[in-house]
Amino acid sequence: MPSLFICPVCGEPLGLEERRYACPAGHSFDVAKEGYVNLLPASQKHSKAPGDDKEMAAARTRFLEGGWYGPLREKLCKLTEENLPTGGVLVDAGCGEGWYTAALSEIVSAKGGRTAGVDLSKPAVKKAARRCPGAEIAVASVYHLPLAVRSVDLLVDCFSPLAIEEFYRVLSPGGKFLYVVPGPRHLWELKEILYDTPYENEEKVETYPGFGPPEVVGVETAFTLTDPQDIQALYHMTPYTWKTPKEGAERLEGVAALTVTGQFRIHTYQKI
Repeated sequence: MPSLFICPVCGEPLGLEERRYACPAGHSFDVAKEGYVNLLPASQKHSKAPGDDKEMAAARTRFLEGGWYGPLREKLCKLTEENLPTGGVLVDAGCGEGWYTAALSEIVSAKGGRTAGVDLSKPAVKKAARRCPGAEIAVASVYHLPLAVRSVDLLVDCFSPLAIEEFYRVLSPGGKFLYVVPGPRHLWELKEILYDTPYENEEKVETYPGFGPPEVVGVETAFTLTDPQDIQALYHMTPYTWKTPKEGAERLEGVAALTVTGQFRIHTYQKI
């Protein structure tokens, strides 16, 4: 059957056979036992194991499966319902472990469409493929999406790198992308523990060539973590785990319960 993906070597369409993807030029890519395909050429790797490591993927899985970010996922599902045309294609660029992708793919399927997800992290993609059996999932870079020109109707970027030129290339005329970023006081209470002088995230609404001005929707929630393992999972799935001073990390280890603000901004851009 025809795949949503194209060959990362020659750019020809890929077909999905028994346990492999293949293009007319003879390039083939095996489907892993978990159900994903690796479409990341060696030339696009900047390290031996690019993307989030196994520990970060596990932390994010534990936290997200707790449902704390449920309001964000619900809003993304609603926006998908509103913006995806019947029979359209949705791509989750930077799909991680597929927690959002799985919910979105149900909306897409109900509208007769198809879903694909890509992420640089193989440990994350393994989880995503198991969680999203009805979607095509690949190890790939958002800066080199294995997708044809104008082949995507709705693209989702949730806390992932913004590859605006690639998004423009793959989106169909009038296609849209949903870009999720943290609000000014996202995880503020966590930052108060980690840093002596926490700072708010900058509130920015950017415009990009080829796209109209975005519509911005805010989502805000608050939740209380009563298990120290959940607190650590939240911490280890964020960039703070790389940037926090030792003293801040030690303070967090002594916290038994924490009420946290989740503050998100969803920017909806349309290709013009």
